[in-house]
Amino acid sequence: MKNILHERPTNELSGRLAASALFVDDADIKNKTVLDIGCGYGWCELNFLGREVTEIIDMELSEQDLGTARENISDSRLSLAIGSGIAIPFPEQAFDTIVAWEVLEHIPKNTENKMFSEVYRVVKPGGIFYFSTPHASFWANIFDPAWWLIGHRHYSEVKLTQAAEVAGFTVLECSVKGGWWEIFGQLDMYGAKWIFGRRPFWDKQVQARQNDEYSRDGFSTVFMKLKKSASNGINA
Repeated sequence: MKNILHERPTNELSGRLAASALFVDDADIKNKTVLDIGCGYGWCELNFLGREVTEIIDMELSEQDLGTARENISDSRLSLAIGSGIAIPFPEQAFDTIVAWEVLEHIPKNTENKMFSEVYRVVKPGGIFYFSTPHASFWANIFDPAWWLIGHRHYSEVKLTQAAEVAGFTVLECSVKGGWWEIFGQLDMYGAKWIFGRRPFWDKQVQARQNDEYSRDGFSTVFMKLKKSASNGINA
């Protein structure tokens, strides 16, 4: 992920990021080994390190993508790795918990089942997989410029549940959050960051409203919590 604004990870989370952190139960982090697929700038790492994770591994596609986390987070419990969600470079049953925030829509098209299968392979029996992804609602689709321009994928709860169950997971929780302020914030980000090379114009105003919006049901982002069977079997 190219960090054109030289952003740093922070524990001051808002909107979707704050909702993601709150979605994860402390029991799935404390004294656990965690893999973060597509770690971005490392906000999740800072949050989990503060919640007594035993070890967390950041995984991104390239060394350059890991640069921000490497430069800004210094903790012996943090490791960095190069890999992708459809080819996770770790052995079977290596992690207690795996997270992937806004990653599924960026992997190659029609490889979603492969990613679920790979996560299932490397998470321990009884382990947990948390993820978020854009929701395939009418308004979330039409107000996403990337959906129109580059086929940025959005998913329904039904499609995600089917893919999870095919891989062998059980869906423990599924919720849809975020709405108009999430959409406005994304549009503000696209324009400010990619056209003007600056932070969003209405960043603080939008963040406050997003915090309230993510406290209730919405239509823009799907959050799911999956569990692998406690048996020792591995799905192919």
